Amino acid sequence: MEMTKKVLVDARGAFCPGPLLELMKAAKVAESGTILQLLTNEQGSRKDVPAWAKKMGHLFLGEEPDEGTAYRLLVQIK
Repeated sequence: MEMTKKVLVDARGAFCPGPLLELMKAAKVAESGTILQLLTNEQGSRKDVPAWAKKMGHLFLGEEPDEGTAYRLLVQIK
């Protein structure tokens, strides 16, 4: 059974559009099927990431709370 590769993109402390730019950079080198986990405490990312994923044809898997005020946004690369 093949394991899905997961990549953590820690953008905590970065201001808009920093977290999305970090995610985009990781997506450029990620293999198809990879799940990118964006850690951010930037509120705007909660809207920006799902919109970007849809536009690019990636699958937004959802949001999970993380430590403190951070969010973990999950995107599977097409």
